Amino acid sequence: MPLLTDDAPALPLDAQGILELAARSMFQLFSSVSQGMLLIDLSGRIVWINEGYLRFLPDLGFSSVDQFVGRPVEDVIPNTQMHRVLATGQPVLVDLLTNHAGTFVVSRIPLRDEADRVIGAIGIVLFDHPETTLQPLISKFALLQRDLDDARRELASQRRRSLAVAGDGERRSKYTFASFIGSSPAAAEVKRQARRAAQSSSPVLLLGETGTGKELLAHAIHAASSRASGPFVSVNIAAVPDTLLEAEFFGVAPGAYTGADRKGRDGKFKLADGGTLFLDEIGDMPQSLQAKLLRALQEGEIEPLGSNKLVPFNVRILAATSRDLAGLVREGKFREDLFYRLHVLPVRVPPLRVRRGDIPALVEALGEDLALRNGTPPPELLPDAMALLAGQPWRGNIRELRNVLEQAVMRGEGQSIDAAQLERILREAGVEPAAPAPVQDPVHAGDAEDESRYLRPLAEQVAELERKAIAATLKAHGGNKLATARQLGISRATLYGRLENPE
Repeated sequence: MPLLTDDAPALPLDAQGILELAARSMFQLFSSVSQGMLLIDLSGRIVWINEGYLRFLPDLGFSSVDQFVGRPVEDVIPNTQMHRVLATGQPVLVDLLTNHAGTFVVSRIPLRDEADRVIGAIGIVLFDHPETTLQPLISKFALLQRDLDDARRELASQRRRSLAVAGDGERRSKYTFASFIGSSPAAAEVKRQARRAAQSSSPVLLLGETGTGKELLAHAIHAASSRASGPFVSVNIAAVPDTLLEAEFFGVAPGAYTGADRKGRDGKFKLADGGTLFLDEIGDMPQSLQAKLLRALQEGEIEPLGSNKLVPFNVRILAATSRDLAGLVREGKFREDLFYRLHVLPVRVPPLRVRRGDIPALVEALGEDLALRNGTPPPELLPDAMALLAGQPWRGNIRELRNVLEQAVMRGEGQSIDAAQLERILREAGVEPAAPAPVQDPVHAGDAEDESRYLRPLAEQVAELERKAIAATLKAHGGNKLATARQLGISRATLYGRLENPE
């Protein structure tokens, strides 16, 4: 039964009367616009609920108001925090509450008497479908939280490395996902894929142009994997002569050939045992060695040069290439069976030209690194310089961007860098500068959708999205409302309410 009624006597228009009128008006407003509201007394027992709250009762296991009202709030609402409001007297204006009735955005406010003593509390359900209404905010928060967690892990890793004894021979990853700078859609997607790959033990193949950050992502995948405490060993196949690659991979037995070390030498597979082996530029591997690498991966054992003994190993393989590996397979230059052995979890690293919105953040990070190395203040790029950088095709990607920025810092007379300085550097490198481009919002860069569809009241857009989501899910489940509610992550009562009042 409501505490306040429409036939209550009129209040005098003195200061106290106005306060009481305001309190009553606010109470009635919250009761009418909220998804649900309840009151508890000082002992924590529910003394009243409004009509909106009635639709939650079936999902909480109650069929009538009499069963619900009068019970301790902790007994009937799982995960409630109302008791904390009673204990502290402090309001909780926005919070998420999740239980078997669904996920809700709630407010909890203490009630006080004339002597300012807490006598109870009011609970207000602001939204009962935050996964739809607040999805953009939740997604952005989740992204920021992941980046913060990555940054914390990287700082912790740097502290551990700084405390390690120099020359101890440990091989550890140098980067985490926080090191991969950028929040554009392309950057966020590649980090999402790489994070998922880190949770697996299958081989990962990093594909992309030179200078896009494939090696950095390999380090990050290892650092986020269950093998993070093990060694991270990398070998750049393009940098090792073909005649030495077999020894580099599999090691050499003592006295295997003239001039060989009497003690022998461990290969990369042995050094990476228990950890991760990163095969950079795998597309440059000579065909004579591809069969031996495939056998090693299939059998989980290697045979060092000059030895008849098979040595088992436990290594997770990460590979990378800037070449068209599938094209090399078609041309007969790369073994098809080895390709499929490596191409289990492919991650394509985007070029810089499709993530131009990340350029300001990259420039800031690269500038701070250059400043730290040279003991100088970080460079300041003028707006015309930043626009020029945003307009370039960057065939060398981030590596080329870093080179241009470093030249500008080393050759500049002041701390500021303008477009004219960058144009001279690009032309001297044989690159004709492209026209400047506006620096885009990294979150929305590349979004070609018609923005006019957003020029409507937010409530209309949310309602339209809800109708489409409910209709599509109902169709997918053949009209089964229970399955639809579960799929959408809302209660049955909420679904029925949306169907009855689609507006």
